[in-house]
Amino acid sequence: MLKCIFSTDIHGNKTKFDKFFKYIMEEKPDIIFLGGDILPSGIYAFAGKDVCSDFIFGYFRDNLLKIRDILKKDSPEIFLIMGNDDPKIYEENLLELEKENLFKYANQKVFTYKNYFIAGYSYVPPTPFMLKDWEKYDVSRFVDHGSISPEEGYRTVEVANNIIKYSTIENDLNALTSEITTENLIFLFHSPPYKTNLDRINTHGKMIDYVKIDENVGSVAIKKFIELKKPLITLHGHIHESSQLTGKWFEYIGRTLCINGAYQGEKLSIIKINLAEEINFERILL
Repeated sequence: MLKCIFSTDIHGNKTKFDKFFKYIMEEKPDIIFLGGDILPSGIYAFAGKDVCSDFIFGYFRDNLLKIRDILKKDSPEIFLIMGNDDPKIYEENLLELEKENLFKYANQKVFTYKNYFIAGYSYVPPTPFMLKDWEKYDVSRFVDHGSISPEEGYRTVEVANNIIKYSTIENDLNALTSEITTENLIFLFHSPPYKTNLDRINTHGKMIDYVKIDENVGSVAIKKFIELKKPLITLHGHIHESSQLTGKWFEYIGRTLCINGAYQGEKLSIIKINLAEEINFERILL
């Protein structure tokens, strides 16, 4: 049996991260998954405050080293991705820490771990937010009413206009998994799949130009990918309030167990997963 824990959307909150690191030390899991929105808010990148570098090379690195130094041979394998609120300019900082073997940076990569494939993907469909580093068109150049196109907004890392305009989440997922079998694939996404219990927002009945805003804001491409490829488990975040609105933090799409680990509120959400012939899982709120 492999013990895994998953958390996401901690947004640089040190109180929550303290709970997260303490839980790791107590539980000694085999694998840790961090599903993006790790850093303090992306707003700081536009305010000229470099709090993210300090967080990465100070607090975050110090705690990862502490885990490795204390747990030694029992140290977990850590897989992480960034999320849409993490400015991409700090990706190079995380890659520096990866060189210290503190974790595996999983965005658009596939790893093998024992009998499993593990993949990661950070991009989300267009949102109403202005930071566009981790946004792409989903399956076409359609943008939901009330959202802002990936071709607008701001980026902390320059991207060629033709890539912004023509690349899609759907094409990325097809390319990423074209050469692997997906029966034992664990996929770490930031976005949840579209029109599920995992991607609901509260629109408060708001309308724009007499058109209702869609209450489901997940990815159509990810939903189609799950239906077609049937991975073992998919892990998601991004939509904090979904579980409170729907009363559900997981659901099955066919054989695939899909989990949203994000949580709206002061508590830290940790998903504990035991990988065996039968998968056992629970959500713990700390």
